[in-house]
Amino acid sequence: MASANVKEFTDSNFDADVLKSPQPVLVDFWAEWCMPCRMLAPIIDTVADDLAGKARVGKLDTDANRQVAAKYGITSIPTVIIFKDGQPVKKFVGLKKKEELVNALTEAGA
Repeated sequence: MASANVKEFTDSNFDADVLKSPQPVLVDFWAEWCMPCRMLAPIIDTVADDLAGKARVGKLDTDANRQVAAKYGITSIPTVIIFKDGQPVKKFVGLKKKEELVNALTEAGA
């Protein structure tokens, strides 16, 4: 991952790092083989850098972490979900612009 501000979420740390986060959290559900996911990665990095300290931004590999992906019904990737107070508040499927993601995090309190 290019940005130090992008966290790696897993089945084991999802509860603590996402659901119990005091800040809004952006979770990028992705997989190594997914070309649109790779295209989204630099946008995720920029969002993470721009909102460092205001929101958590991270990625969850759906191949390695099937439990969380199944819980949130991830059937297409990339999927980005914004969480606030442990609840999903916004969901995006497919490539999205940086502004859309930043606006969603800002609406969630970032």
